[in-house]
Amino acid sequence: MRKKFIIGNWKMYGSKASVKALLTTLKSSSVPPSVNVNRIVCPPYVFLAETQTLLEGSQIAWAAQNMAAEREGAYTGEISAAMLREFGCRYVLLGHSERRTYYGETDDLIAKKFKLATESGLTPILCIGETLKQRQSEQTEAVLQRQLDKAMALGESVFQQGILAYEPVWAIGTGVSASAEQAQKVHQFLRQHIALHYSDLAQKLPILYGGSVKPDNAKALFQMPDIDGGLIGGASLHAHDFLQIYGDCVSITN
Repeated sequence: MRKKFIIGNWKMYGSKASVKALLTTLKSSSVPPSVNVNRIVCPPYVFLAETQTLLEGSQIAWAAQNMAAEREGAYTGEISAAMLREFGCRYVLLGHSERRTYYGETDDLIAKKFKLATESGLTPILCIGETLKQRQSEQTEAVLQRQLDKAMALGESVFQQGILAYEPVWAIGTGVSASAEQAQKVHQFLRQHIALHYSDLAQKLPILYGGSVKPDNAKALFQMPDIDGGLIGGASLHAHDFLQIYGDCVSITN
């Protein structure tokens, strides 16, 4: 059985008070933990120390939302993989559509970060996805293949250390989600494409869906055979919603 993941990406939201309240509620939840479903939160950098303090010893892991492509140096405003490890991060999001769209991150840059993350002991969560315009012009598979191939070109030993997240850009923050069947079709394509290069890995690699996952659609998504959990945006800022989504994944997996 592939490992499942429920990952909350907080983006640029939160305060010291709200972070403490959210994490305290998540940690004290009565929702039973599962060895098959991993919970991860991705706070902004400035809350990593608080997150480490509050979650240390719990079954909830934490991740960074991005990292530098260099190990260290004169890169004002950047955060290195080694710094993230010092604050207990085990995972890092890479290639999120907002990084690609607003900050011009390229497939080559993201692949460089992916390799450095694995070398630094972090598990990269590679985000890929198409825009509405690309989807309407039937470019979805070509776009995803291009984004995916840069990371796979690093070699199986590197690529197998990561997690893949499909996040259709047209469904992020819009309130519109792909149907479970639409998402499954893309996830199946991704797994089949990976199998062309690494047949064994294709069946083991977790592929998550991200794109307006909410309590009212999570269960249908997680019932699909090639969807291994979710990358959760807005709903992860509300403890009740995040816990319900996690509970749905647990109920299906156990």
